[in-house]
Amino acid sequence: MNFFEELLSRNVSEIYPNKQAFARKLNSNAKLRIYLGIDPSSPKIHLGNAIALRKLAEFQNLGHKIILLIGDFTGMIGDPTDKEATRKPLTREQVLENSKTYQKQAEKILNFSGKNPAEIAYNSHWLSKLNFEEVVRLCSNFTLQQLLERAMFQERLKTNKPISVHEFLYPIMQGYDSVALNVDLEVGGTDQTFNMLVGRHLQQKLNNKDKFVLTIPLLEGTDGRKMSKSFNNSVDLDDPAKDMFGKIMSLRDSLIWKYFEMCTDISLEELGNLRKKSGQENPVNLKKQLAFAVTKLYHGQDKAQEAQAEFESVVQKKQLPKELEEIKISRTALPKPYLYFLIESNLCQSHSEAIRLAKQGGVEFDGKKISDVREEFETSKDEVVVRAGKRNFIRIKFV
Repeated sequence: MNFFEELLSRNVSEIYPNKQAFARKLNSNAKLRIYLGIDPSSPKIHLGNAIALRKLAEFQNLGHKIILLIGDFTGMIGDPTDKEATRKPLTREQVLENSKTYQKQAEKILNFSGKNPAEIAYNSHWLSKLNFEEVVRLCSNFTLQQLLERAMFQERLKTNKPISVHEFLYPIMQGYDSVALNVDLEVGGTDQTFNMLVGRHLQQKLNNKDKFVLTIPLLEGTDGRKMSKSFNNSVDLDDPAKDMFGKIMSLRDSLIWKYFEMCTDISLEELGNLRKKSGQENPVNLKKQLAFAVTKLYHGQDKAQEAQAEFESVVQKKQLPKELEEIKISRTALPKPYLYFLIESNLCQSHSEAIRLAKQGGVEFDGKKISDVREEFETSKDEVVVRAGKRNFIRIKFV
C-alpha cells in the first residue's frame, strides 16, 4: 500500500461523496482547507480525538491548510448526537475553561508554527453575530423531515422522549462552520457524519463549492465501552507517561490490534508481520509493546522506558514506586475511617468509588488490604503508604 492509499484508507471509515472524487482533488495539487471541530464538553483531548488530529497532521505534512475549530458557541448548546435525552447546556465560562489547554494538547500532534502552521478558530466569532433573520434564512435550506432522519431522533420519537428545538438547530450551526471557514474537507468521527453532511449541503448552497467529508472510526475506551471521562476509561493526551502506559496495560485484550492500528505509527506491513509472529504470545507482552509505542509517541523514548520500568516494578513485581507523592495530615485527625484518608489524599473522588475499590481488593494501607473503608484507622506510626488501585500510591505523614 503506497502513502496516498494508506492516507485515504487507514483509520478512514468513509469519504463523501466518494474516495475517487477526493483522490482526484488531492492529486490536483490544490492546497486544501481542512478542518476538525471539537466541542469543549471536557478539558481533555483523548486518544479517540487524537486519531482525527493525526489524520490532520498527515494532510498538514502534504502542505494543506489545517484548522482546529473550537466549538465555543456550539459547545454551550450541546451536540445531541447519541443522546437519549436533551443534553444539559454548558455556560460560556465552562466552555472557555474546558478549551483553555486544547492547543497545548493538540501541539503533541499538529504544528502551530513554521511555514505551514495549523490555525485555531472559534465558531462564536461568526455564530454569535448571526441575527434572527439570518438564522431563519439558514434554516430555510432544510426540511423538518431531513432533520428528523437522525437515528437518535427517531429513537426518541418511538419512546416519546422530548426533542428540543435547539437540538434541530445544532447540526445547522455546525454545518455553517464549513461555510464560514470556506473549507474543502471536514474530518470527524463517524458519530458526526450527519452534522458534517449538513455542512456539505450548506457549502454547496451558500458558497457554491463542494466540500468533502472524511469520517474516522470511533475508538473504544480501555474497557470496551465508548471512550469517555465519565466511564473512567479514556487515555488522555496530557496523562503523565506512567499513567498513559498503565492505562493501556489495562486495555481489553480484544482491542489490542485496533489500538495498534489506530493509535501508533507502526506501518500496516509491520503490523501484519507482528500479528503473524504473535501466535500464542501472552497478551501482556503485546500490550507492553503497544503501551510503549503510544507512550513514546506523546512523551518520547526516555519517558516511555521509565514508564515501562515503573509498571514492571510496581504492578508486576509489587514494589513501591521510586517517587511517592507525600501529603501531611494532622495526627489529631486520628482515628478516622479509612475512607477519610482516601478522599483527603485525592486517591478516590467519592465515597462510592472508595467502597467499590476496597471490595475489589484495590485498597491497601502499608500493604494490608482493607475490605471495608468505613472502619476506623488508627496508627502510632509517623507515616503510612496508601494504595488505591494498581498504580496509585501516596505517603501520608502525620504531623
